[in-house]
Amino acid sequence: MKAINILLLILIFSNVFSQEILEKEIKTEVTEVTVFLNGAQIVRKKGVDLTKGKSIIKFVNLSPFIDAKSVQVKAEGELTVLSVNHQQNYLDKMEKSIELTDLEKQLETIEDKIKLENTYLSIIKEELTFLQKNQYIGGKNEQVSVTNLQQASDFYSKKLTSLKMKEIERNKTLKSLNTQKNDLQNQIKTLTSKKEYPSGEILVKVDAKQTNKFSLELTYLVKNAGWFPSYDIRAKNVNEPVQLIYKANVKQDTKVDWSNVKLKFSSADPNISSIAPELQTYFLNYNTLPPSYKLTENNVRGKVVDSNGEPLPGASVLVQGTTIGTVADLEGNYSITIPNNSSLLTYAHIGFYSKTLPITNSVMNIALEENEIDIQEVVVTAYGSEKKASKALRGSVAGIDIDKSIKIRGTNSLAIPTAQVENQTTVDFEINTPYTIKSDNKNYTVDMEVYDLPAFYQYYCVPKVNKDAFLIANIIDWEKYNLLEGEANVFFEDTYVGKTLLDVRYASDTLEISLGRDKKVSVNREKIKNFTNKQFIGNKKEETRAWKTTVKNNKSQAINMIILDQVPVSTIEEIEVNIQNISGAKQNSETGEIKWEFELKPNDKKDFELRYSVKHPKYRNLIVE
Repeated sequence: MKAINILLLILIFSNVFSQEILEKEIKTEVTEVTVFLNGAQIVRKKGVDLTKGKSIIKFVNLSPFIDAKSVQVKAEGELTVLSVNHQQNYLDKMEKSIELTDLEKQLETIEDKIKLENTYLSIIKEELTFLQKNQYIGGKNEQVSVTNLQQASDFYSKKLTSLKMKEIERNKTLKSLNTQKNDLQNQIKTLTSKKEYPSGEILVKVDAKQTNKFSLELTYLVKNAGWFPSYDIRAKNVNEPVQLIYKANVKQDTKVDWSNVKLKFSSADPNISSIAPELQTYFLNYNTLPPSYKLTENNVRGKVVDSNGEPLPGASVLVQGTTIGTVADLEGNYSITIPNNSSLLTYAHIGFYSKTLPITNSVMNIALEENEIDIQEVVVTAYGSEKKASKALRGSVAGIDIDKSIKIRGTNSLAIPTAQVENQTTVDFEINTPYTIKSDNKNYTVDMEVYDLPAFYQYYCVPKVNKDAFLIANIIDWEKYNLLEGEANVFFEDTYVGKTLLDVRYASDTLEISLGRDKKVSVNREKIKNFTNKQFIGNKKEETRAWKTTVKNNKSQAINMIILDQVPVSTIEEIEVNIQNISGAKQNSETGEIKWEFELKPNDKKDFELRYSVKHPKYRNLIVE
């Protein structure tokens, strides 16, 4: 009987131990990163030794900003992924960089010195108060000799002078320390946010058919990363192609450095809904106004601060619905060019709630509120076998087509080798050279492509609005370059001439790029008074207007040019518009646009006349320009 009991105990304990699942903690490195317009996809790979049976693999030291719903695990060999669990580890805080640790130590030392100086100042103020309260000597009925009075005066003067000089010196030291403190705080802000974040962890439960070393690939989306495009546009003269440098502006504060990773930039945004819009019934009634989309400013500037008014360097500002964006500087200041028909700006910063606001002014100062990290743990069921996981991963990149026909030329230095991959709805730019992006919230600029674009140059002016002549580069077949809308720095004749906006959303077969103003092409528009008059014919009043436009080419080569003007367009029959002279221009009868297109030789000039009359009932008041 005793032997049977012992046997039963052995069986029970052996069963308990056999059911215990081993947990294996592993550290991995980021190997591949696909940066989206908002967010990034991280790939980590690791070979893991596993024994036969079930076990739990814990991936540690991950970013705290993982989107738990996006986690995927791919396993090779006879290994089945049973489940995936994402969690936050508040005991193991994210490891800070050496640079950040040194700055925080310096800040702590400065703060201690400031406390000490404030203590000295407090003591000096108490001594001054004590001295002022006891400046009278002797009593009411006590005679004070001249000698005693002189001695007291000398003592009071010397002591007061000494204390005041010490106070001045301490205040001077305190001012210097506060300046150093502010500089250190601003530098720390550029590296990280104020909060301490937990480290992310992913627990993967697997079942190995045999003891072996298995290759695992972990993929997930992470927040607090993104990129937006910008360009350098260079044109030496109107006889050579336009050189366009396609750049990615990327920054990340995921709390994990991307060191020597395979980097890819994607035009996709996984945070945008994929649900197609639907039309709603358009109910028409009296006293209803249509929506207004008028944008009065094409540039918005301002400052991004926190709730305490402190600047937020590195805050991102994006035109909603586009890839046009910019980053706030160390003082929180920003400036961004706004395309037509855009009316919303989105402001975002690590650790703060983002804001999307309508553009109401050319100056918009924004305060963001701090956001607590969402610590909700989400469980994601992984694919049951390696075969299904592989199929799902392969399906996400269906329809790949690599364009190898684009001509690339370097500028002062060679561009980083890249390859463009066209998916069904997005474009990816693969950087063929390993790249490092630190988790410091700094803006890194990566030159992705350098193109030589054959262009037809033409000057453009609307002297009624602005008498400056703008040089326009007209580019055909621009679609094959996979351009996104963004700001561009313009260089003409080796001189920086300003910024322009490369907006491809509304481009037709020809992409027009403005290369800025050219002061060597002068345009003048003036009213001809001899033809400006009023006369009455019966019950009608006729008013005549005439304008002379003079164009002079002060350049050393011939130019092609377009001049635009306009005549009024009548909307009712009783108002008659008669065009008397347009100097051979093309006329658009629907819009009233007058267009002169011509070639002008060096140091040559041309005059154009626009004359029209307006006839209307004399008893009606009509403003004729």
